Amino acid sequence: MLSQYKTTLSLRTIDDAEPEAKTLLEGAHKKMGFVPNMYKAMANSSGLLSAYMQGYDSFRSNSGFSPAEQEVIFLTISRINGCEYCMAAHSFLAGAMSGVPAEVTAAIRDGSSVPEAKLSRLSHFVEVMVHTRGLPDSVDVETFLSAGYEEKDILEIILAIAVKTISNYTNHIFHTDVDAAFSKHTWIDQRLD
Repeated sequence: MLSQYKTTLSLRTIDDAEPEAKTLLEGAHKKMGFVPNMYKAMANSSGLLSAYMQGYDSFRSNSGFSPAEQEVIFLTISRINGCEYCMAAHSFLAGAMSGVPAEVTAAIRDGSSVPEAKLSRLSHFVEVMVHTRGLPDSVDVETFLSAGYEEKDILEIILAIAVKTISNYTNHIFHTDVDAAFSKHTWIDQRLD
């Protein structure tokens, strides 16, 4: 989903970014071997890029969720928010690095039932948290906890929602082009057709 409005700001590069953003872009390049277009968009605000990168890294390192669960969370949020860029990127990561079964990724991308019980409950609870703006009811929480999750995990999901809100909304107003590395996983929000 792209915003009707498209910003006139350009993608920033290591060569033209402000000093703090330049340092962050250099770190991304060193870590990934390229600077994703999304980071170039965020580099127009070093605070935004810094908040995103710190939150993302913290979630990846400290959330307690497995890599597959992390991708389920990020994919679910990105689908609900209609972020075509993040759906492509996390679909790539799901298969290439996080060990998410292809049928789970496909189900989330299609908005259908996730075929693995624990990941299904996780995805459903993330949907509840996004749709209710963090106001789950007791039944939703109990169903989530009965799948083997803990109350602390709810806070980690809030962190993931915050991080994906930053990236999804940035991509909406920039109409960010999907990087070549993720292009085989292009996704179009079918709710708009």
